[in-house]
Amino acid sequence: MFNKKLLKRILVWRAKHITNRQFIYILSVIVGITSGIGAVLLKNATHFIQHALEGKLVANYHHAFYFLSPILGFFLVYLCVKYIIRNKVSHGIPSTLYAIAKRKGLMKRYQMFGSLITAPITVGFGGSVGLEGPTVATGAAISSNLSRFFHLDQTTRNLLISCAAAGALSSIFKAPIAAIVFAIEVFSLDLTIASMLPLLLASLSAIITSYFFFGDDVLLPFKIEDKFIIADVPFYMALGVVAALVSMYYTEVYDRIQQFFDKIESPIKRVLIGGVSIGVLVYFIPPLYGEGFDVINHLIAGHPEKALANNSLHLDLENVWVIIALLAGLVFFKVIAGSLTFGAGGVGGIFAPTLFMGSIMGNCFAKIINNSGLVNDPVSESNFTLIGMAGLMAGVLHAPLTAIFLIAEVTGGYELFVPLMITSTLSFGITKYFYPHSVYTMELGRKGELLTHDKDHAVLTLMDIDTVIETNFIPLKKKMTLGDVVHKAIVKSNRNIFPVLDKKGHALEGILLLDDIRDVMFKQELYKTLKVADFMRSVPDVIVYEEDNVQAVMNKFQLSGAWNLPIIKEGKYIGFVSKSKLLTAYRKKLIDFTK
Repeated sequence: MFNKKLLKRILVWRAKHITNRQFIYILSVIVGITSGIGAVLLKNATHFIQHALEGKLVANYHHAFYFLSPILGFFLVYLCVKYIIRNKVSHGIPSTLYAIAKRKGLMKRYQMFGSLITAPITVGFGGSVGLEGPTVATGAAISSNLSRFFHLDQTTRNLLISCAAAGALSSIFKAPIAAIVFAIEVFSLDLTIASMLPLLLASLSAIITSYFFFGDDVLLPFKIEDKFIIADVPFYMALGVVAALVSMYYTEVYDRIQQFFDKIESPIKRVLIGGVSIGVLVYFIPPLYGEGFDVINHLIAGHPEKALANNSLHLDLENVWVIIALLAGLVFFKVIAGSLTFGAGGVGGIFAPTLFMGSIMGNCFAKIINNSGLVNDPVSESNFTLIGMAGLMAGVLHAPLTAIFLIAEVTGGYELFVPLMITSTLSFGITKYFYPHSVYTMELGRKGELLTHDKDHAVLTLMDIDTVIETNFIPLKKKMTLGDVVHKAIVKSNRNIFPVLDKKGHALEGILLLDDIRDVMFKQELYKTLKVADFMRSVPDVIVYEEDNVQAVMNKFQLSGAWNLPIIKEGKYIGFVSKSKLLTAYRKKLIDFTK
């Protein structure tokens, strides 16, 4: 009771002294700071686990460590999920997108700490995924519950979730502009004056938080030394095509492996199958262990031999073609390792693996050009390494603008802006043509539950079919007489349509319209001779509750020309949806969406 009274006092004081816009600005700063702290906690916890494991244990039992560590990590995650969190911890960004699209931006309380516990264990013990997704999910859950605490509406809640995403990326990469672009591009946020300032405040407060804890340390410490040369444009275009092919390979392999694990009901079996598989991969290919930013930095610095020093085949790294083959193998196996990590129950993100694969792809591509005799003047391997990261981000994540601005910001300038645009545009365009949805949005896109920048589609996605179902219809049976219809239905109903159900009163067999019996409804001599079966008609279409979203319902109204359509749930009739009520709900949601 005390808490409720205190909250009421706070809300009343806020309403009197702080405008709604000012309050949103304050909350965006708080969300940015919490996202920054979340990034710090995740990163430090992961590094603590890695340093604890990579001491004498690795020195004495090097290969055994790489095999056993992922299995142990997945088992610990399973125990945490079952006995501590007691809820499924979904992948960070997809779960956030689902909350925005289908849960009105509401995220459960356990999501505020679920990823904080499980992601460091997953990555620290060798899971081949990143920490960016869990950081976004943690910040988003905090902002969602903060919005709920202060009784904010859905539009503001979604804005603050986007602020959390911007804050997370800003804190991790120290790239505040790219972080804002990421929130707009991936979360389909409308860029308006009302949304721009909160995003800026969240991104700014997050990066200041990051500087406070990490100082000047950055994940990708690199300064551009080689300038863009116009003669390299054909190679950047070719790299864009290669990035698209690798992106499609990434998407396809990820999807198939997830479908394979979805068929396995037992979580213990998933842990064992995924754990052993990733253990074997990391045992033979140690660079697949963890996020892989050390490998990226070695490649950017021009030292690929350091990244490949622990190759189990002990191949000669003086031979450039051996290096190229090993790098290509890392690209091939990284997506398999990452997908197995998710399948085994690990918690993480795909942002870091995408950067890992992209950097290797670009570096490998440049090495092939320089050692194949195609050019007299060698291309810049470091530049192609960076451009490769952007190309794969654009293709896999369907976020070309984020890719361009992220690489531009982390390199400290815009010297490579033109090649970034060339490669990212080609990679995104080709991949989008064959795979309309990114790895983030694949499952939601298939169900038509994905929020996009198409305002009409976004509004329809946000609508809930349950809010427009009407049940005040009097059901009839086929054997009912005209007299029964008049006395038991028409005089008691204010509707002009009646569902005709089977004997059990469950399955819909047809409908009866008031217009169909208007000519005979007052002829009492026909009350006992005419029956419902003489007048009923088949329905123009049926809404299936489990399958049809609001977009599909709209399409059925358009194609059928009907004003009322029955809705069936689990094979049983539950009511009608009227076109007029649906359009009214759409107009209301559109007003809320465009505030």
